[in-house]
Amino acid sequence: MIDWVLCLLVSNFFADPVRDGWAPVAVLIVEYGFFLGLFAQTPGMYVTRIRCLSWADGGRIGLARALLRGLLLALVVPALIMDEHRRGLHDRLTGSVIAAAPRG
Repeated sequence: MIDWVLCLLVSNFFADPVRDGWAPVAVLIVEYGFFLGLFAQTPGMYVTRIRCLSWADGGRIGLARALLRGLLLALVVPALIMDEHRRGLHDRLTGSVIAAAPRG
């Protein structure tokens, strides 16, 4: 929810988020690509103390996989299909997992 509000605010600089529904979605995809790719967490994830890591090695997923994850997440449906590890389809397709961030 925090990330979505930020996307609405940012998209307001170049489009009308109410009239141009694509604008906040595009910002969300770019936000995920940038923040997950470089820092393993979006501003909303930072506040809620979670992060997105590589399923294989626990490291960052990188820009390409983060952008793909954001695109898949924008479709909403992948997040609704979860496995026994609570990984959505978008996580399985990008080899990522959401984990608790260390405190401090």
